[in-house]
Amino acid sequence: MSETLQGVKVLEIANWVAAPSACAMLADMGAEVIKIEPPETGDAVRSLSITTKGIGTHEGGVNVTFEQLNRGKQSMGINLEVAEAQETIRQLATTVDVLVTNLTPHRQLRYGVTYEDIVAVNPRIVYLNLTGYGMEGPERDRSGFDYAAFWARSGIMATLGELGEPPVQQRPGFGDQTTSLAMVAAVGMALFERERSGKGQRIDCALLHTALWADAPDLVASMKDDAPTPRNNRKQAANALFNFYETKDGKWIQLVMIQSVRFWEGFCRALDIEHLTNDARFESHEARTENSAELLRIVTDLFAQRTRDEWAVRLDEGRCIWAPVQTLDEIGRDPQVLANEYTTTLEHAEDGEFRVVQAPMKFHRTPAAATSPAPELGQHTESVLLDHGYTWDDISALKDAGAII
Repeated sequence: MSETLQGVKVLEIANWVAAPSACAMLADMGAEVIKIEPPETGDAVRSLSITTKGIGTHEGGVNVTFEQLNRGKQSMGINLEVAEAQETIRQLATTVDVLVTNLTPHRQLRYGVTYEDIVAVNPRIVYLNLTGYGMEGPERDRSGFDYAAFWARSGIMATLGELGEPPVQQRPGFGDQTTSLAMVAAVGMALFERERSGKGQRIDCALLHTALWADAPDLVASMKDDAPTPRNNRKQAANALFNFYETKDGKWIQLVMIQSVRFWEGFCRALDIEHLTNDARFESHEARTENSAELLRIVTDLFAQRTRDEWAVRLDEGRCIWAPVQTLDEIGRDPQVLANEYTTTLEHAEDGEFRVVQAPMKFHRTPAAATSPAPELGQHTESVLLDHGYTWDDISALKDAGAII
């Protein structure tokens, strides 16, 4: 177990992706994470299957999505509709350092787990709210999956895709996973500040806010001009060295030479068009922009004549900035991914080994790692309560009240 957050206790009252993902990273770093789940259904992702064939209902065996988001945690099945369960949550909160929730504000109030409720019993608590749209305003209680709050509402969806084509749909968890990084950073900084002040605090994170941060370069330009950002059109790119092209084998290459002056000669060598180096039409960045249609035609035709692997050698020799547009199965075999151990292997009781993605930060003195698979629903309900001073009679009474499983 990592020593980075060893001794830190986290209470997770959350489901779906962003908040559980953040807590999974905290668990990787050594925190003890107690996950609260509805006894009847558990976290909604338990019943969700994301496979290469699409999104459907999980039918059994290893649920790699749930494992990715919940490895290394303890699970308690607690029915928050029951008063005794709400009191149990408040009792558990007295012993933890961090509480993470994605309950909307009106549900926090209904269950008696608002920041005010929790700080009253634990003044040192770091309390992290995750919402779709923020804790203030007329839509504070609106449910906000990342497809809605992060992708569509933020303006990102409207700026992507080819000019004249429909908007591009995001992939599962894209905004959630991005937001989870902000949440982990916020928790870490709040714990650091608490060491100085001795006081906890409330933190608010929102999918919409993270999206604005992720798209900030476009957004600030749009706000300055009070105009929408136009979509890209690769067939009309002003800079042919900052574009993507299809190769002979049907694969794609992304070029990222924004400062074309620095790379023009090497690029020409890579493409065997050194005769264009001093061509008046292309001899400066301004000239290449003015004659971009002709240069795009030349470059597009040339990339179609060799495979991506063949271009990889030539572009590297020309010291070009580029990357292959890889499919996800290629990522799983990528030597760079493997060499840096960006993924790791866990063991499922029924299905054996499977791979998950490691937290995207590497601690060298106190390395973090996913160390155990996700828990079964309610697997640790009794053991956690016993650790927190409950007796077997107390546990029986909670079960009789329908508060726990």
